[in-house]
Amino acid sequence: MFGQSVHSNAMLPANTFILLGPTAVGKSDLAVNLAERIDGEIIGADAFQIYQGLDILSAKPSPELRARISHHLIGEVPLTTPFDVAQFRALALRRIQEIANRGRTPIVCGGAGMYVRALTHGLSDTPPANPALRAELELEPLESLVARLRALDPAAVVDERNPRRVIRALEVCLVSGRPFSSYREEWGLEQGTRGAIVTRSRDSLHTRIAARTETMFEQGVVEEVAAIGDMGPTASQMLGLREIQQLLGGQLSIQECKAAITQATRQYAKRQITWFRREKGYQWIDLETCADPVAELAKLAASP
Repeated sequence: MFGQSVHSNAMLPANTFILLGPTAVGKSDLAVNLAERIDGEIIGADAFQIYQGLDILSAKPSPELRARISHHLIGEVPLTTPFDVAQFRALALRRIQEIANRGRTPIVCGGAGMYVRALTHGLSDTPPANPALRAELELEPLESLVARLRALDPAAVVDERNPRRVIRALEVCLVSGRPFSSYREEWGLEQGTRGAIVTRSRDSLHTRIAARTETMFEQGVVEEVAAIGDMGPTASQMLGLREIQQLLGGQLSIQECKAAITQATRQYAKRQITWFRREKGYQWIDLETCADPVAELAKLAASP
């Protein structure tokens, strides 16, 4: 079920609502409060919360939140299973349609801009993975991979700190003989999707990220990571995993580990916001200045 990449031209139901925002901004609580107000169910759009286990590290919605409203694509995929945007799109479209068929409102909530963009734009038929080439590329330093990608496709939009995504973009270039960015241009026209991007000030977001890191450690994230077994190539990219493994290996002190995770999370949030700024059709809501964000979201969800 999770091992195949499926491309689909299916459209989103008209009542689908999308809630985007950077990590730690407060999306999970907002989504649950919104779902209770508009009779909705939540579809997670997070590259790592979709995995089973590591609930603390991946900052999954709390058990209390998940008990209040049905959540989908949270904690469903084994940690050893590779997972990509095409697989997410196929699963998400199926769940979204099932929710709509029940007469309820599908609320897509997350911070994985690429996953959500695949829902709203579709996917082009990029070449399948080439295991031999990928194994060869995985031996190269990240800096070398980025330089090769930039030489072949200066317009490629990819997270240059994520080896998996750089390798995939370079793989597409080498296998197809075409720029990776040319496939992005073939994505379908935007639908009339309703949605919002929620934000906070930089200082506020940084404070929340630092507080969440502290909470993770108080909740036992080190023990959680120490107890895991094998992990696949996608799950192993989870934010904070490498730092905690270094802590367990004696390479970092606990304070150094917390500082490294906080800094990495801030950098990730910055990249998310950069991505969101390229998106069209979403209403931006500042959670520090909006008097009633849930009411504002509900109004947007009800708009024609």
